[in-house]
Amino acid sequence: MKKLLTAVAAVCGMMSMMGEPALAQDMSDGAANFYTSKDATMQKVSFPNQYKMNVAGNLFTPKDFDRNATYPAIIVGHPMGAVKEQSANLYAAKMAEQGFVTLSLDLSFWGESDGRPRNAVLPDLYAEDFSAAVDFLGTRPFIDRERIGVIGICGSGSFSISAAKIDPRLKAVATVS
Repeated sequence: MKKLLTAVAAVCGMMSMMGEPALAQDMSDGAANFYTSKDATMQKVSFPNQYKMNVAGNLFTPKDFDRNATYPAIIVGHPMGAVKEQSANLYAAKMAEQGFVTLSLDLSFWGESDGRPRNAVLPDLYAEDFSAAVDFLGTRPFIDRERIGVIGICGSGSFSISAAKIDPRLKAVATVS
């Protein structure tokens, strides 16, 4: 039995190296196992940063959203090695359930955002992505521009602090390790 398991593991490893998906990487279910809220609505958005790179995001609004009202907003940055659909969306959805408009984003070079090489780590550019998110939110008539904050998860914690240091429009910062 041990030899069989070793052989299966070796074949899976070789398939991965040959560009074929390994059995453990089967995503045929669409990976639709992330948290979704019945009390918030999500809309895909994108906006440019100062380097003309598109930053992808998910905009969450509360269930009882009123376009004629103004809401405080929170930008949520993902951990390094992750994308917005993971923990950033969870935090964004949960905060939208509490009455905030939230924006989870893929930092440049990650997920659906622009940038090559993929998965590059450029902290200065990430701080700019948070400022670009403030620009984007500030153009929405339903956002209270004096009440925009940021939640940085893991590595985004430091990037969100850097952004708040240089962008006075960010009025609150929270980090999660």
